Amino acid sequence: MDPVTSAPQWFTDALAARPSHGEVTVGGARVRYRVWDRHAAPQDTAPQNAGPQDAATPGILLVHGGAAHSHWWDHVAPQLADRHRVAALDLTGHGDSDTRGHYSLAQWADELVAVAEAAGLGARPVVVGHSMGGMVTYVAAHRHGDRLGGIQVIDSPIRLRTPAEEETRGSALRRPKKVYPDVDTALAHFRLIPAQPVTLPHVIDHVARTSMGPVPGGWSWKFDPSMTGRDGSDLLGAGPPPCPMAYFRAQDGIIADDVFTEMRARFGPGALVFELPHTGHHPMADQPLLLVAAVRSVLAAWAADGRLR
Repeated sequence: MDPVTSAPQWFTDALAARPSHGEVTVGGARVRYRVWDRHAAPQDTAPQNAGPQDAATPGILLVHGGAAHSHWWDHVAPQLADRHRVAALDLTGHGDSDTRGHYSLAQWADELVAVAEAAGLGARPVVVGHSMGGMVTYVAAHRHGDRLGGIQVIDSPIRLRTPAEEETRGSALRRPKKVYPDVDTALAHFRLIPAQPVTLPHVIDHVARTSMGPVPGGWSWKFDPSMTGRDGSDLLGAGPPPCPMAYFRAQDGIIADDVFTEMRARFGPGALVFELPHTGHHPMADQPLLLVAAVRSVLAAWAADGRLR
Protein backbone atom coordinates (compact mmCIF):
# COMPACT_ATOMS: atom_id res chain seq x y z
CA MET A 1 0.00 0.00 0.00
CA ASP A 2 1.27 3.48 -0.87
CA PRO A 3 2.40 5.06 2.41
CA VAL A 4 1.21 8.48 1.23
CA THR A 5 -2.34 7.50 0.28
CA SER A 6 -2.67 5.34 3.41
CA ALA A 7 -1.71 8.17 5.77
CA PRO A 8 -4.45 9.33 8.18
CA GLN A 9 -5.88 12.81 7.79
CA TRP A 10 -4.25 14.16 10.95
CA PHE A 11 -0.81 13.25 9.54
CA THR A 12 -1.54 14.84 6.16
CA ASP A 13 -2.77 18.00 7.87
CA ALA A 14 0.35 18.13 10.05
CA LEU A 15 2.69 17.96 7.06
CA ALA A 16 0.66 20.69 5.37
CA ALA A 17 1.62 23.08 8.17
CA ARG A 18 4.06 25.75 6.99
CA PRO A 19 6.84 26.29 9.54
CA SER A 20 9.09 29.28 9.17
CA HIS A 21 12.85 28.79 8.79
CA GLY A 22 15.76 30.37 10.60
CA GLU A 23 19.40 29.94 11.49
CA VAL A 24 21.78 31.10 14.20
CA THR A 25 25.57 30.93 14.36
CA VAL A 26 26.95 29.10 17.40
CA GLY A 27 30.67 28.55 17.85
CA GLY A 28 31.34 29.49 14.24
CA ALA A 29 28.80 27.07 12.72
CA ARG A 30 25.32 27.72 11.35
CA VAL A 31 22.53 25.92 13.18
CA ARG A 32 19.28 25.74 11.24
CA TYR A 33 15.83 25.41 12.76
CA ARG A 34 12.15 25.68 11.93
CA VAL A 35 9.25 27.20 13.89
CA TRP A 36 5.55 26.33 14.05
CA ASP A 37 3.32 29.06 15.44
CA ARG A 38 -0.47 29.21 15.27
CA HIS A 39 -0.22 33.01 14.98
CA ALA A 40 2.15 32.93 11.99
CA ALA A 41 0.93 33.84 8.50
CA PRO A 42 0.86 30.94 6.00
CA GLN A 43 3.67 32.38 3.89
CA ASP A 44 6.09 33.26 6.69
CA THR A 45 9.68 32.54 5.64
CA ALA A 46 11.50 33.92 8.70
CA PRO A 47 10.65 33.31 12.37
CA GLN A 48 8.94 36.24 14.03
CA ASN A 49 9.40 36.79 17.73
CA ALA A 50 6.06 35.95 19.30
CA GLY A 51 6.83 37.97 22.43
CA PRO A 52 6.71 36.71 26.00
CA GLN A 53 5.16 33.29 26.61
CA ASP A 54 2.98 32.94 29.71
CA ALA A 55 3.70 30.23 32.27
CA ALA A 56 0.94 27.91 31.05
CA THR A 57 2.02 28.04 27.40
CA PRO A 58 5.83 28.10 27.26
CA GLY A 59 7.68 27.77 23.99
CA ILE A 60 8.80 24.23 23.16
CA LEU A 61 12.05 23.13 21.53
CA LEU A 62 12.22 19.63 20.00
CA VAL A 63 15.64 17.94 19.82
CA HIS A 64 16.21 14.94 17.52
CA GLY A 65 18.36 11.87 18.18
CA GLY A 66 21.70 10.84 16.72
CA ALA A 67 21.92 10.74 12.89
CA ALA A 68 18.39 12.19 12.76
CA HIS A 69 17.15 15.74 12.02
CA SER A 70 14.34 18.19 12.68
CA HIS A 71 11.95 16.60 10.15
CA TRP A 72 11.47 13.66 12.52
CA TRP A 73 9.16 16.06 14.37
CA ASP A 74 7.13 17.28 11.36
CA HIS A 75 4.01 15.33 12.38
CA VAL A 76 4.49 16.00 16.10
CA ALA A 77 5.27 19.73 16.24
CA PRO A 78 1.93 20.89 14.72
CA GLN A 79 0.04 18.90 17.38
CA LEU A 80 1.76 21.01 20.05
CA ALA A 81 1.60 24.31 18.16
CA ASP A 82 -2.14 24.71 18.79
CA ARG A 83 -1.19 26.38 22.09
CA HIS A 84 2.59 26.72 22.05
CA ARG A 85 5.24 28.24 19.82
CA VAL A 86 7.29 25.21 18.78
CA ALA A 87 10.74 24.95 17.21
CA ALA A 88 12.84 22.00 16.04
CA LEU A 89 16.53 22.27 15.22
CA ASP A 90 19.18 20.39 13.28
CA LEU A 91 22.13 19.95 15.62
CA THR A 92 25.45 20.57 13.86
CA GLY A 93 26.52 17.51 11.92
CA HIS A 94 22.87 16.72 11.23
CA GLY A 95 20.24 17.72 8.69
CA ASP A 96 20.85 21.10 7.06
CA SER A 97 23.13 22.57 9.74
CA ASP A 98 26.88 22.97 9.30
CA THR A 99 29.40 20.28 10.15
CA ARG A 100 32.23 20.68 12.65
CA GLY A 101 35.69 19.23 12.97
CA HIS A 102 34.69 17.83 16.35
CA TYR A 103 31.43 17.44 18.27
CA SER A 104 30.49 17.35 21.94
CA LEU A 105 27.36 17.14 24.06
CA ALA A 106 28.31 20.47 25.63
CA GLN A 107 28.54 22.20 22.24
CA TRP A 108 25.19 20.79 21.17
CA ALA A 109 23.69 21.90 24.49
CA ASP A 110 24.85 25.45 23.78
CA GLU A 111 23.31 25.22 20.29
CA LEU A 112 20.02 24.18 21.84
CA VAL A 113 19.87 27.23 24.09
CA ALA A 114 20.92 29.59 21.29
CA VAL A 115 18.16 28.28 19.01
CA ALA A 116 15.53 28.61 21.76
CA GLU A 117 16.44 32.29 22.06
CA ALA A 118 16.70 32.95 18.32
CA ALA A 119 13.37 31.22 17.65
CA GLY A 120 11.55 33.44 20.13
CA LEU A 121 10.48 30.66 22.49
CA GLY A 122 10.30 32.97 25.49
CA ALA A 123 12.34 33.36 28.66
CA ARG A 124 11.90 29.79 29.97
CA PRO A 125 11.12 27.31 27.16
CA VAL A 126 10.55 23.60 27.67
CA VAL A 127 12.96 21.30 25.82
CA VAL A 128 11.89 17.84 24.61
CA GLY A 129 14.76 15.56 23.57
CA HIS A 130 14.75 12.07 22.08
CA SER A 131 17.55 9.48 22.47
CA MET A 132 20.88 11.27 21.97
CA GLY A 133 18.88 14.50 21.89
CA GLY A 134 17.66 13.67 25.38
CA MET A 135 21.27 13.40 26.52
CA VAL A 136 21.97 16.81 25.01
CA THR A 137 18.86 18.14 26.74
CA TYR A 138 19.97 16.78 30.13
CA VAL A 139 23.40 18.36 29.74
CA ALA A 140 21.76 21.65 28.70
CA ALA A 141 19.57 21.56 31.82
CA HIS A 142 22.66 21.35 34.02
CA ARG A 143 24.57 24.00 32.05
CA HIS A 144 21.69 26.42 31.46
CA GLY A 145 18.90 25.29 33.82
CA ASP A 146 18.09 28.82 34.97
CA ARG A 147 17.11 29.63 31.38
CA LEU A 148 14.79 26.63 30.90
CA GLY A 149 11.25 26.05 32.09
CA GLY A 150 11.70 22.28 32.12
CA ILE A 151 12.97 19.28 30.16
CA GLN A 152 11.26 16.15 28.86
CA VAL A 153 13.56 13.25 27.93
CA ILE A 154 12.45 10.34 25.71
CA ASP A 155 14.11 6.91 26.10
CA SER A 156 17.62 8.31 26.53
CA PRO A 157 20.47 6.52 28.36
CA ILE A 158 21.29 9.26 30.87
CA ARG A 159 24.42 7.68 32.30
CA LEU A 160 28.19 7.73 31.92
CA ARG A 161 29.62 5.47 29.21
CA THR A 162 32.15 2.76 29.98
CA PRO A 163 35.57 2.93 28.22
CA ALA A 164 34.54 -0.02 26.04
CA GLU A 165 31.35 1.76 24.96
CA GLU A 166 33.31 4.89 24.15
CA GLU A 167 35.67 2.89 21.91
CA THR A 168 32.81 1.15 20.11
CA ARG A 169 31.05 4.42 19.40
CA GLY A 170 34.21 6.08 18.12
CA SER A 171 34.76 3.27 15.61
CA ALA A 172 32.06 4.82 13.42
CA LEU A 173 34.59 7.53 12.56
CA ARG A 174 36.34 5.00 10.35
CA ARG A 175 33.25 4.14 8.30
CA PRO A 176 32.92 5.81 4.86
CA LYS A 177 29.71 7.67 4.10
CA LYS A 178 27.44 5.56 1.92
CA VAL A 179 26.35 6.99 -1.44
CA TYR A 180 23.40 5.55 -3.40
CA PRO A 181 22.81 6.04 -7.14
CA ASP A 182 19.23 7.30 -6.78
CA VAL A 183 16.49 8.15 -4.30
CA ASP A 184 14.69 4.81 -4.57
CA THR A 185 17.86 2.87 -3.78
CA ALA A 186 18.53 5.09 -0.78
CA LEU A 187 14.94 4.65 0.46
CA ALA A 188 15.32 0.88 0.24
CA HIS A 189 18.33 1.08 2.57
CA PHE A 190 16.78 3.35 5.21
CA ARG A 191 16.74 1.71 8.65
CA LEU A 192 15.91 2.83 12.16
CA ILE A 193 18.76 2.33 14.63
CA PRO A 194 17.96 0.49 16.75
CA ALA A 195 15.36 -1.34 14.68
CA GLN A 196 11.83 -1.77 15.98
CA PRO A 197 9.22 -4.24 14.70
CA VAL A 198 6.26 -1.85 14.48
CA THR A 199 6.35 1.47 12.60
CA LEU A 200 3.88 3.60 10.67
CA PRO A 201 4.71 3.40 6.93
CA HIS A 202 3.70 7.00 6.20
CA VAL A 203 5.96 8.27 8.99
CA ILE A 204 8.95 6.19 7.88
CA ASP A 205 8.51 7.26 4.24
CA HIS A 206 8.50 10.93 5.21
CA VAL A 207 11.44 10.63 7.58
CA ALA A 208 13.49 8.65 5.05
CA ARG A 209 12.85 11.11 2.21
CA THR A 210 13.83 14.09 4.36
CA SER A 211 16.94 12.27 5.63
CA MET A 212 18.81 12.35 2.30
CA GLY A 213 20.29 14.89 -0.06
CA PRO A 214 22.21 14.98 -3.36
CA VAL A 215 25.97 14.45 -3.18
CA PRO A 216 28.63 13.80 -5.83
CA GLY A 217 27.81 10.41 -7.31
CA GLY A 218 24.22 10.17 -6.11
CA TRP A 219 22.36 10.50 -2.82
CA SER A 220 23.42 10.12 0.80
CA TRP A 221 22.17 10.66 4.34
CA LYS A 222 22.29 14.18 5.76
CA PHE A 223 24.52 13.58 8.76
CA ASP A 224 28.24 13.64 9.38
CA PRO A 225 29.44 10.12 10.36
CA SER A 226 32.14 11.66 12.56
CA MET A 227 29.48 13.02 14.91
CA THR A 228 29.37 9.53 16.49
CA GLY A 229 32.83 10.25 17.91
CA ARG A 230 31.54 13.21 19.91
CA ASP A 231 32.76 13.93 23.43
CA GLY A 232 30.54 12.78 26.27
CA SER A 233 29.88 14.71 29.46
CA ASP A 234 30.28 14.02 33.17
CA LEU A 235 26.93 15.76 33.58
CA LEU A 236 25.23 12.57 32.35
CA GLY A 237 26.08 11.14 35.77
CA ALA A 238 24.80 14.16 37.67
CA GLY A 239 21.75 14.31 39.90
CA PRO A 240 18.49 16.22 39.41
CA PRO A 241 18.76 19.21 37.07
CA PRO A 242 17.88 22.68 38.39
CA CYS A 243 14.62 22.78 36.42
CA PRO A 244 11.53 20.51 36.27
CA MET A 245 12.14 17.17 34.55
CA ALA A 246 10.05 14.39 33.04
CA TYR A 247 11.34 11.12 31.63
CA PHE A 248 9.50 8.83 29.20
CA ARG A 249 10.74 5.26 28.98
CA ALA A 250 9.59 3.33 25.90
CA GLN A 251 8.29 -0.09 26.97
CA ASP A 252 10.06 -1.76 24.04
CA GLY A 253 12.96 0.71 23.93
CA ILE A 254 16.65 0.56 24.77
CA ILE A 255 16.70 1.19 28.53
CA ALA A 256 17.39 -1.98 30.54
CA ASP A 257 15.76 -2.39 33.94
CA ASP A 258 18.97 -1.93 35.92
CA VAL A 259 19.87 1.22 34.00
CA PHE A 260 16.38 2.59 34.47
CA THR A 261 16.49 1.93 38.24
CA GLU A 262 19.80 3.77 38.57
CA MET A 263 18.60 6.72 36.48
CA ARG A 264 15.31 6.97 38.34
CA ALA A 265 17.09 7.28 41.67
CA ARG A 266 19.41 9.96 40.29
CA PHE A 267 16.62 12.06 38.80
CA GLY A 268 15.23 12.60 42.30
CA PRO A 269 11.68 12.47 43.69
CA GLY A 270 10.59 15.60 41.87
CA ALA A 271 10.98 14.08 38.39
CA LEU A 272 7.89 12.77 36.63
CA VAL A 273 8.70 9.34 35.18
CA PHE A 274 6.41 7.38 32.84
CA GLU A 275 6.47 4.31 30.64
CA LEU A 276 5.00 4.59 27.14
CA PRO A 277 3.16 1.27 26.63
CA HIS A 278 3.80 -0.90 23.55
CA THR A 279 6.19 1.71 22.16
CA GLY A 280 9.59 1.26 20.56
CA HIS A 281 12.65 3.45 21.04
CA HIS A 282 11.34 5.85 18.36
CA PRO A 283 7.81 6.67 19.60
CA MET A 284 7.29 9.29 16.89
CA ALA A 285 7.54 6.37 14.40
CA ASP A 286 5.03 4.00 16.00
CA GLN A 287 2.97 5.90 18.62
CA PRO A 288 3.23 9.62 17.75
CA LEU A 289 -0.15 10.63 19.17
CA LEU A 290 0.62 8.83 22.44
CA LEU A 291 3.86 10.81 22.58
CA VAL A 292 1.99 14.07 21.96
CA ALA A 293 -0.49 13.23 24.73
CA ALA A 294 2.39 12.48 27.13
CA VAL A 295 4.14 15.78 26.39
CA ARG A 296 0.89 17.72 26.75
CA SER A 297 0.03 15.97 30.03
CA VAL A 298 3.36 16.86 31.62
CA LEU A 299 3.02 20.49 30.54
CA ALA A 300 -0.45 20.61 32.07
CA ALA A 301 0.76 19.03 35.31
CA TRP A 302 3.65 21.47 35.62
CA ALA A 303 1.39 24.43 34.93
CA ALA A 304 -1.17 23.23 37.46
CA ASP A 305 1.29 22.92 40.33
CA GLY A 306 3.15 26.11 39.50
CA ARG A 307 6.45 24.58 38.37
CA LEU A 308 6.40 26.59 35.13
CA ARG A 309 7.39 30.09 36.25
